[in-house]
Amino acid sequence: MGISTLTELPLGSGRRADIVGVNRSSRVIIVEIKSSITDFRTDDKWPDYRNHCDEFYFAISAEIPQEIMPNDAGLIIADEYGAYIVRPAPEHRIAPATRRDILLRFSRTAADRLHVLHDPDGRLAED
Repeated sequence: MGISTLTELPLGSGRRADIVGVNRSSRVIIVEIKSSITDFRTDDKWPDYRNHCDEFYFAISAEIPQEIMPNDAGLIIADEYGAYIVRPAPEHRIAPATRRDILLRFSRTAADRLHVLHDPDGRLAED
């Protein structure tokens, strides 16, 4: 799909998104993984993620009823072998300043993670 992804990306709000993707046109996609019905029902932080992306998805297993997931979010069914989109996310374009913040966080985090792979004892930009 032409989307580069990072997991556990810290957002400007202090939250940490499960998966953040950026496509070639700088669209930002966030995927929130839900492992159970209880995980979904006890999570009240996911609405904040919408402020940080153009498209927001939930990713669930086939065992979780799709009907409980909000209709105003995209839906992905996933397992250990793959994933597929069953409902596209509605678009809600983020503000230019928010896009800049997310793209900088994304690129710096990716660069820092790559740096640690090549030089585990080296200093990161934030050190």
